[in-house]
Amino acid sequence: MNIEPKVVWENFYALTQVPRPSKHEEKIQDFMVKFGQSLGLETRKDEVGNVVIRKPATPGMENRKGMILQGHLDMVPQKNSDKVHDFEKDPIDAWIDGEWVKARGTTLGADNGMGVAAAMAVLASRELVHGPIEALFTCDEETGMTGAFGLQPGWLQGEILLNMDSEDEGELYVGCAGGMNANIEFEYDEMIVPKGYSPYKIMIKGLKGGHSGLDINLGKGNANKLLIRFLKFATRDLDVRIAEINGGGMRNAIPREAYAIVVVPTEVTADFEAAVAKFEAIYRSELGGTEPGLAFTVEGTTKPKSLLDERVQDDLIDAIYACPNGVIRFSDSMPGLVETSTNLATVKSEGGVVSVKCLLRSSVDSAKEDLSEMIESTFSLAGAMVRFDGSYPGWKPNMDSAILNLMKQIYQQKFGRIPEVKAIHAGLECGILGANYPNWDMISFGPTMRFPHSPDEKVNIATVQKFWDFLVETLKNAPLK
Repeated sequence: MNIEPKVVWENFYALTQVPRPSKHEEKIQDFMVKFGQSLGLETRKDEVGNVVIRKPATPGMENRKGMILQGHLDMVPQKNSDKVHDFEKDPIDAWIDGEWVKARGTTLGADNGMGVAAAMAVLASRELVHGPIEALFTCDEETGMTGAFGLQPGWLQGEILLNMDSEDEGELYVGCAGGMNANIEFEYDEMIVPKGYSPYKIMIKGLKGGHSGLDINLGKGNANKLLIRFLKFATRDLDVRIAEINGGGMRNAIPREAYAIVVVPTEVTADFEAAVAKFEAIYRSELGGTEPGLAFTVEGTTKPKSLLDERVQDDLIDAIYACPNGVIRFSDSMPGLVETSTNLATVKSEGGVVSVKCLLRSSVDSAKEDLSEMIESTFSLAGAMVRFDGSYPGWKPNMDSAILNLMKQIYQQKFGRIPEVKAIHAGLECGILGANYPNWDMISFGPTMRFPHSPDEKVNIATVQKFWDFLVETLKNAPLK
């Protein structure tokens, strides 16, 4: 990529060539180990898959506090339905579109590839001035924060953590939301398809999707919710039966697409097709400003092998219809910041089980627990099994942070304005990492990105230069021990 700063973009391009979807990170971990070793730097990989590369201070900077440059190696594997792409094998097809770098039909991996690429540039440079550096590349951030949870105390020596996983240049983040996974299962009997029914496939598509934390307040459509809304009507008024349902892709992505295979009494097929068109018009009227590409389609299909039994079908529809989704509450202390939310992320039927997965977020632990009770109550009343796991803490802001005050001063001197100080409604690893390293002074920053966790993901080129210049100046002015 012939754009500046080349030292960062060259590393980012190299990352796009190595498959690194969450849970399948062996290739990128090996790549990072070889990268550190090729520089002659101390390089270690722990049991869970985190990689640490250490670089000594430049001459005269040995008396500075050690800084940890932190990013995660995995990326969210999302693609458009018409895109042929294997995230475990294929490179990302990145391209330059004016002021932005994007990917063709898939997520770009700028989240968190830009932070990783910047850390790699620091490690490889022979010109930068800095104190002791440790680059910490964590694994599986997007689907469980496995690397952050598995990081052992005492493995790193630095005192200041620079998390480079934020997505708005000119903003410094000092707090984040915690999270929790909801796992719901409905067991169903497979019933034979009765005579006199015609099979159809209905599909919600064309939604924008996005990050289930950062974008949850934008009013985007949830494909699962929209599909269930129609099925509530169709099963009740037209005696439609469900054979298969599948919606959403990743727990931390707002679902963009969802489909169902259904059978419809032959005598009402015309009414059924008309109802799909009617609901599409309703959805477009309600969401037209936010989701201009929304489409609700219907087409004939082959006869399914079996159907969900009617009791479970109705309970499933009622529970998903009632399940909380989206913003639950905004913060009192930071106006405009989402405090608590949930994303009804995936619905999938297979082998006698319909699984539903949600991701709950909140910067208030008690509110997160309250939300989990709402969801548990909703689905338990419908006869489902509900289990919660993967709970992780939020990161409480420290407005007296020394690195915060230093970086505010540097940013103002370099760019002529004071950066905004914020908390973020997303699960940065800082809260988990800080539990094992309570002495760390932490901050998060990064270049400007839009629509992470979706195929519309893009990163602004000009802000990558500013992000890099800011990082370089911060390292040069590392605090004394």
